[in-house]
Amino acid sequence: MKVLIVEDEKGMASEMEAFLKKTFYLCDLAYTAKQGLEKMEENQYDFILLDLGLPDKDGLLLLQEAKKNCPDAAYIILSARGQLEDRIKGLDLGADDYLPKPFSLLELQSRMQAVARRKFGLPDSIVVLGDFRVDLNKRLVLYAGETEIELSRKEFDLLSYLLLHKNRPLTRMQLSEHIWGNFSDDDYDSNYIDVHIKNIRKKLSAYASVEWLHTVRSVGYKVKI
Repeated sequence: MKVLIVEDEKGMASEMEAFLKKTFYLCDLAYTAKQGLEKMEENQYDFILLDLGLPDKDGLLLLQEAKKNCPDAAYIILSARGQLEDRIKGLDLGADDYLPKPFSLLELQSRMQAVARRKFGLPDSIVVLGDFRVDLNKRLVLYAGETEIELSRKEFDLLSYLLLHKNRPLTRMQLSEHIWGNFSDDDYDSNYIDVHIKNIRKKLSAYASVEWLHTVRSVGYKVKI
């Protein structure tokens, strides 16, 4: 999933970026509100991590503008400003969570996972698909509760993104942008999404039916639950 970190403390921003990349997120950085808005005009994000104490604009004002550019993103406010009124105002403006500084990067990851589950209507991190169980947090696919099926990193990223958007057709362009990051026209014209879907089907169908993984003609793919 794609994450935009809007944080003026460059050391902290770099630490978050390095940690989240290790946990399979794609990250962009912005150190000012202006840079953040420019990124949002160019890209769609799954998460926006937003500091309130930016040098050129109050983060709460930026949140209002950001919601217009990236209405589908999940927003987590990161701030040393711990006043109750700031937390309430941020949540009222559409933030999904509020994490006061200093915070643990593991807690940030846990909050992001919890926000994603709420946003996509998942009661927990495990999704049952017929005879398969997919653990989104542990990045495991199990058949009959015990046999682990090995997927590549990108194959799992693709399957989990489709699961989070269950019952919703996703275009190849959407899947490319949110799993591979920015892409060129040449990248989009290639068939690597189709190749990965084919590999997922081949690996899973060796154990049981994958009729829940649908090809949507002229659009892309969806998982139907």
